[in-house]
Amino acid sequence: MNAQAHPLDVLEDALNAERRALLDHDVEALLLSTQAKLEALRAAERAGASADDAPRVLALSELNHANGALLARRRREVNWALRHLGRLDADALYDANGQAGAKPHSRVNVSA
Repeated sequence: MNAQAHPLDVLEDALNAERRALLDHDVEALLLSTQAKLEALRAAERAGASADDAPRVLALSELNHANGALLARRRREVNWALRHLGRLDADALYDANGQAGAKPHSRVNVSA
């Protein structure tokens, strides 16, 4: 990371890396980019934002939200595959706060 780079530039780079990792199904890159994103967020918070930064902060927020939606889609895809392989464990589920051990929701299949 360039010490002279604007914190929002670093955050944008991290969000773009996160998106690429999600699109490429690259778990290792996703973990690295997520860590970089968290570090960039902390740096941006420390630096503060001016009124001129508001549109960019909003755009980065939207990018982060889009990445979150993509991540949720990937999780649904993985859960679907695991369920169809008979490999879905309660211990492998996470709640909305990212804590392990969430209870699986079962669906009742009612056939007429």
